[in-house]
Amino acid sequence: MEQETTPTPPAPSPSPEEVAPQPPFIEVDWFNRHKFRKVCSGDIFLSERQKDGSVVAVLTDGLGSGQQANVCASLTATMAMEYMRAAIGLRRAATLIMDALPICPERHITYSTFTMIHASPGGEVRMIEYENPPAVLLRGTVPESIERTIFTLPRWEGRKLSYSTFRMALGDRLFFCSDGITQAGLGTDGYPFGQGLESVIPWLQEAIAIAPEIGAYPLCKGAADRATRLDGGRAGDDTTAAMLHYRRPRLTQMLTGCPFDRTQDAAYAALAAQPGVSVIVSGGSTADLIARELGRPIETPLVALDPEVPAGSEIPGIDLVTEGCVTLSKVIALLREPGPDLRVNPATKMRDLLLASDRIRIDVGTAINPAHQDPNLPVALDIRRNIVRELADLLRTHYFKDVEVRFH
Repeated sequence: MEQETTPTPPAPSPSPEEVAPQPPFIEVDWFNRHKFRKVCSGDIFLSERQKDGSVVAVLTDGLGSGQQANVCASLTATMAMEYMRAAIGLRRAATLIMDALPICPERHITYSTFTMIHASPGGEVRMIEYENPPAVLLRGTVPESIERTIFTLPRWEGRKLSYSTFRMALGDRLFFCSDGITQAGLGTDGYPFGQGLESVIPWLQEAIAIAPEIGAYPLCKGAADRATRLDGGRAGDDTTAAMLHYRRPRLTQMLTGCPFDRTQDAAYAALAAQPGVSVIVSGGSTADLIARELGRPIETPLVALDPEVPAGSEIPGIDLVTEGCVTLSKVIALLREPGPDLRVNPATKMRDLLLASDRIRIDVGTAINPAHQDPNLPVALDIRRNIVRELADLLRTHYFKDVEVRFH
């Protein structure tokens, strides 16, 4: 949570034996590919990290494909997220959604299926499933059974929900998907009824066995890519894979700007020497301070220069050293409009390091940099603290990162 207080000296860097074990982090990610020749997806995935560190997620699959399916799935997902934010209870939320979902008069099924999940930092997971493929719990590479309770109401005309409560431990993954994954290959000689979970699970097990630390996104994308290949290279249906992963957090420390009180330079620089933490230093003056206080050399190799992003520097033991506000503004632009990188530069490296992190602490020095007072600089280059606030908000809301900002 962002705090703005009177500048205070940072705590000294702890020794490795003093570093307390971090509680598990809930990684959540997904991948979607819409049906071939459709302009939008009929699958919708929404997720939110709540203040207590828990994660709520919903995957909805609208009836059919294209725009009508997208509208139905979007309405269902939005309702589910609002109910879960209101903390009215997962079963109550699912009941309200079932009461609200219209039934197709021709096919006599609801206009959307859904999976709703609430996962707490302590490992307790509550899940509601309606007509989506059953979620799969993997403990390492071993599938674990999930005990499900079926419930219905007379007014639902035979429609049934599945409710489950279970615990996840460090290293566990929960995989859930739309039927675009399980029905891939439908009608082929190898999978006349679609590949089903009985084919998806062994693929997940093999991928995890090869790379035990693999993230949720590459697993989801890999599952969707495999489904598309089974459909002849063109997605036969809206295809979505999602995953929750309880794992040790990846921590990143960013330092940008010099402290307002110069007597705190040494303590500020000590934040760049924490064990087990990736470190980003952003700003020329900040880099000079860190190098001086830690007694390390600083070099600026003038190779592979990018005309749009100032050159970075190198300090032994620091993962990334960049220029300040211009680079930070470029990182914000890259995060707002993801796309293929034309070049590798300090901004793309910072973006990649931030996205590979779970918990990010940004310490901002509030000493005035005369360069930022130049009226000839573009309006986008606001003062450093506002740029950092925008970056932190983007990482929290769009990428589900746990971000803390402190001012010195």
